[in-house]
Amino acid sequence: MRVECKIDENYEEPYAVLYINKMTQAIAKLITLLEKEDTDLAALTATQKRKTYFLEPGEIELARTEGRDIVCYDKLGKKYILNKPLYELENILDNDFVRISKSAIVNVRHISHVEAGFNGTMELVMKNGVTDYISRSFRKAFKERLGLC
Repeated sequence: MRVECKIDENYEEPYAVLYINKMTQAIAKLITLLEKEDTDLAALTATQKRKTYFLEPGEIELARTEGRDIVCYDKLGKKYILNKPLYELENILDNDFVRISKSAIVNVRHISHVEAGFNGTMELVMKNGVTDYISRSFRKAFKERLGLC
């Protein structure tokens, strides 16, 4: 891909134009990254045992509401408390994440498997062993996101 960058002090805000013949997953990720430049993707802060950690979005497997806290689990199953509400976190995270219920978001790249559950729900098991349920109201969007329907 040919890339051209023009630096001019007269521009108040960065502006990008892409000339493409078809949309690819890589270009879609690039667009998402460019659109979210101001949201500081790399600065997700979370606490664990009175220590503050900086988490990369790709390290997060699952984020959900547990009681009054928003917690996330990393690849090793470690639990962190986030300092952002779930809806704000959903806006910050990239296309690898999908909402599975009103109270949970998962990284689709870290799903181990999905099992049919009771009453139309589906149990989701992450690679780190953490489980959650895909509620009926989010099941269709989840399946579409993964290309299962």
